[in-house]
Amino acid sequence: HDNRVAALSQKKGSYRPLAPDALYLTREEWAGKLTAHAVHGSSPHSVAPGTLFAIDCDAVPARDFAPERVGQANGGAPVYTAIKAHIEERRAAGDRVVLASYSNGARERLRGLLADEGVQRLVTADHWQEAQGLAAAGQIVFTVLPLDHGFTRQDARGSLTLLTEQDMLGDRLIRKARSARKADAFMAELAMLTPGDLIVHRDHGIGRYDGLMAIPIGGKPHDCVALTYDGGDKLYVPVENIDVLTRYGSDSEGVGLDKLGGVAWSTRKARMKNRIREIAGELLATAAARALREGEPVQIDSHGMAAFVDRFPYAETDDQLKAIADVVDDLTSGRPMDRLVCGDVGFGKTEVALRAAYAAAMSGMQVAIVCPTTLLARQHYQSFRERFTGLPVEVRHLSRLVNANDARDARQGLADGTVDIIVGTHAILAKSIEFKRLGLVVVDEEQRFGVVHKERLKALKADVHMLTLTATPIPRTLQMALTGLREMSIIATPPVDRLAVRTYVSPFDEVVIREALLREHYRGGQSFFVVPRIADLADIEQFLREQVPEVKPITAHGQMAPSEVEERMSAFYDKRYDVLLSTTIIESGLDIPSANTLIVHRADRFGLAQLYQIRGRVGRGKTRAYAYLTTAAGQSVTEGAEKRLQVLSQLDTLGAGFQLASHDLDQRGAGNLLGDEQSGHIKEIGFELYQSMLEDAILEARAEAAGMKPPAEAFSPQITAEVPILIPDHYVPDLNVRMALYRRLNEIDSRAGIDSLAAEIIDRFGKLPSEVENLLTVIEIKQACITAGIAKLEAGRKGGLVTFRDDRFANPDALMDYISRLGERAKVRPDQKLFIAAEWGDDRTRLKGALTIASSLSKLAAGAKLKPVAKPAAKPLPPTKAPMRPAVFKSKFGRK
Repeated sequence: HDNRVAALSQKKGSYRPLAPDALYLTREEWAGKLTAHAVHGSSPHSVAPGTLFAIDCDAVPARDFAPERVGQANGGAPVYTAIKAHIEERRAAGDRVVLASYSNGARERLRGLLADEGVQRLVTADHWQEAQGLAAAGQIVFTVLPLDHGFTRQDARGSLTLLTEQDMLGDRLIRKARSARKADAFMAELAMLTPGDLIVHRDHGIGRYDGLMAIPIGGKPHDCVALTYDGGDKLYVPVENIDVLTRYGSDSEGVGLDKLGGVAWSTRKARMKNRIREIAGELLATAAARALREGEPVQIDSHGMAAFVDRFPYAETDDQLKAIADVVDDLTSGRPMDRLVCGDVGFGKTEVALRAAYAAAMSGMQVAIVCPTTLLARQHYQSFRERFTGLPVEVRHLSRLVNANDARDARQGLADGTVDIIVGTHAILAKSIEFKRLGLVVVDEEQRFGVVHKERLKALKADVHMLTLTATPIPRTLQMALTGLREMSIIATPPVDRLAVRTYVSPFDEVVIREALLREHYRGGQSFFVVPRIADLADIEQFLREQVPEVKPITAHGQMAPSEVEERMSAFYDKRYDVLLSTTIIESGLDIPSANTLIVHRADRFGLAQLYQIRGRVGRGKTRAYAYLTTAAGQSVTEGAEKRLQVLSQLDTLGAGFQLASHDLDQRGAGNLLGDEQSGHIKEIGFELYQSMLEDAILEARAEAAGMKPPAEAFSPQITAEVPILIPDHYVPDLNVRMALYRRLNEIDSRAGIDSLAAEIIDRFGKLPSEVENLLTVIEIKQACITAGIAKLEAGRKGGLVTFRDDRFANPDALMDYISRLGERAKVRPDQKLFIAAEWGDDRTRLKGALTIASSLSKLAAGAKLKPVAKPAAKPLPPTKAPMRPAVFKSKFGRK
């Protein structure tokens, strides 16, 4: 080897590799480096001493608390009790104990939870060496280390036990945010409230949002959402109950406020509930019929697919991989696929279609790719032809740009089966087109197709696989996907190095437009100039000639001959022109990375989704792109157009297409999902409540069809504890951020979710103030109350008062036993409320006592047994004046 290296080094210009010692440490140097540090070796395998460069791997894995976590999930003791016992056991054995978290926020949260459990001598350390010293001094140390699992091992100073966050909790407290977010995460963007918005209270109807106010309750500040109703009546909703509020929607003109205590709202809501049940039944019948049909399963060759995937020149995002996996599962399931892939412009939906087309074509099926425009069909045809080069797959093109002979050959090939993949416009949907073995239909940007085309698609997709790609789904499609009646995959992760498009809305200014075009020209890029009508082209051509003579423009529109359009687009692709002046023919799917400036003339004449698609033509590379949406100078625009432009200028982040579709659904309504009504029923009760009621109705109908008990109606318990409950403005100054945190807290449904969000808040804003700690505890109490069926829990200095929903409890026998074990501490009042006496002098004790009551009752409701009740330290309160007869009590709680 050395002789070969020496010989190569004599050749001028040849590769001359460096000796390994110049790049890497030798074994001896590495071993010497290790002797200067405290090194801990740990391996789950048996390792001979000295194998890993003199590191002794005599450690054993840390204890896994999985059994305790399972027990906690089934109503058993909290896992923190077992963690405390294990720590005390290791300390008694003389171990040094170190606990490790992934972040400072998680460390502080876990430290507080273990301190509440009674773990003493807990301290924090900023690094490993400090943790070692504190642990040697007898402290239990919390530090931050990027380790998944801990260990116990012997060293010169005795035994060391390291427990990680994952050992204790089974997962990280703060997991890396998944990019494939659920649809409801997007819908939460609609819930950002601004004063003056119409708000729907689940029980009181439509009111007007006045802001966030700190209301003194028991002399302690409590953040509440202030609402105004008809007649000026005020309603204050505590922040831990804002899940009862939903935003009405954007179109609030002419909508009247409801009256507090009136019957109009309850009547209207009941009427809508019945109608929504009918809609849910129809939708489920349609979905069930589709699910019962059999489809031809696709057989996927894993080796061939891997080779096809290798032709993709980019790294897939997590969302792309998830969408591809969903599509593959559908294709191989044996049922006809009907999936919507919703992803922003340029986020990789075409690659999902390519892989689905490969799987279907290699299984002997024909594939049809349907595009809304000739230019997009041309681009897709080129992409498919390039990717399928060298494979036994015939790809053909069918659109207005194809000459008569090629079109005739394509139609003949579809009929006799020699054409495997056809890419084209709605020409594919003509009745004269016959397929021999059609298996997969891919529809790109379905919102661009009309009713006739969609009816033809319905006829086509009776027994074939259907894949729909869109950046901005139409309201009805989005509604069906959100209610679970249509499968949906979301691609929300932008490609690497993708930058958001900077968007400006302003009247047409010749100087600004000239500067924008010249800036793009001088940085070596190209520009789009889009007008709404062909009649506008002449004026803009004259403007470019006179005001921007430095650039070379070329014009294209839909009334040109197909060959001329093709020739002009190819010239622009080849960068022979600087500006493409066109109508909306460029709207869908064009991918020209060198074009990064967009001018839209008379943007007020375009639709919301249309403007978003046009803006998606720029910013598809790694260069910052700019979009200028102009209106007529000196002229006013309609209120609807102004609202559309405002929404688009605000949605300037990557992945905003789903939010835009949500705004579209919010503004227009989904209509009757099975018919042609577009007005729908949303105006009656507001968009979000309609959506929620429809989902509940579908779940109820599914449960009834399966012979199961329908899910309980949602409710929001009231918690009163006379403690400060708020996120102080000095801790989180931004009101919108505070409202978003309140919203997220109300959407959490588990203790793990509370701890995770608490750790995130600590990482973002610092140590939790006592008011925020109280809020987190109240949310935990609320979750336990929901499980126990507690409508109201009032915690005072002398004990807690429990009000059950409908004066009933899910497990009356267990409740009677619980009351008897509490003895004189528990009293049942004549109004069927349960009072438990206790001395709760300070805020934290009061909240912990309320949490204990709610948790105990929730376990009873779930059927779990409780530990024996400890004797009270404080004197019990005297019995109520009017003790209730046991027979009446049992009857009220559902026991005969």
